[in-house]
Amino acid sequence: MAHKVHPKIYRTRKLEDWSSRWYHKNPGLFLEEDFKMRSFLEQKLKKVGIEKIEIERSLNKIIIIIFSSRPGIIVGRGGEGIEIIKKDINKILYKVATDNKIKEKDKRELKIEVREVKNPWTSASLTAQWMALQLEKRVGFRRVLKQALSKVCVNKEIQGARVEASGRLDGKEMCRREWLQKGKMPRQNLRANIDYAQAIAKTTYGVIGIKVWLYKGEKFE
Repeated sequence: MAHKVHPKIYRTRKLEDWSSRWYHKNPGLFLEEDFKMRSFLEQKLKKVGIEKIEIERSLNKIIIIIFSSRPGIIVGRGGEGIEIIKKDINKILYKVATDNKIKEKDKRELKIEVREVKNPWTSASLTAQWMALQLEKRVGFRRVLKQALSKVCVNKEIQGARVEASGRLDGKEMCRREWLQKGKMPRQNLRANIDYAQAIAKTTYGVIGIKVWLYKGEKFE
C-alpha cells in the first residue's frame, strides 16, 4: 500500500514555516485551542476567501494572522468585524479552559491581523476554494478545471500547475478522477517550491474532492 504524506511536512523549516508558532509544557491544550479557533474562523469566513491562518503565542499574548483576498469584509466598518471575531474566540478559549479544568490567572491579550493576498490565482488554497464554489453552482467539472488552469498559468510566477477533481463527477454512478496539468511539476524534488491545497465541494449528488498543485520554481536556503 502507498504511504501518502502531506507535501508540506517535508518542506517545513526548509521552504515553509510552521502554521502554529509557540512552546508550552502542555502542548495538548494549545493544540486543542488552535484547532477550535481555526475551525471556527474557516467556517465563519468561508465565503471571504481565506488562504491560511497562522497563530503565534507569547507569555500572555495570542496573535492570529489571517491571509485573505478580501480583507475589507473581515475588518468591517471601523473594525467592527474584528471585534465580533475577538468576542467569539474569547468564548472558545474560555470554554476550552473550563473543559480542561484550568484556571487562567492572567487574561491573555488577543490580537488579530488581517493580511491581503494580492493575487488569489497564485495561491493553491484560494484556487481550490474557487473551484469548489463553481462545482457547487453546478458548473461542469471540465469547464471548471480548464478555467482554473488557464487563470493560474497566466501569472509569470507560476511555472507549472495541476488541478484535479474526484468523486461522482456530473452525477455519474461510478466515482472517478479527472485532472489537467500544464508546465513543470517536479513533485519528487524537495527544493521545488510547490503550493498544495485541498478543498471539498458539497454538491447535490455527493462530495467532490479537489486538489491543486502550483509550482513556483526551485527555492534554495
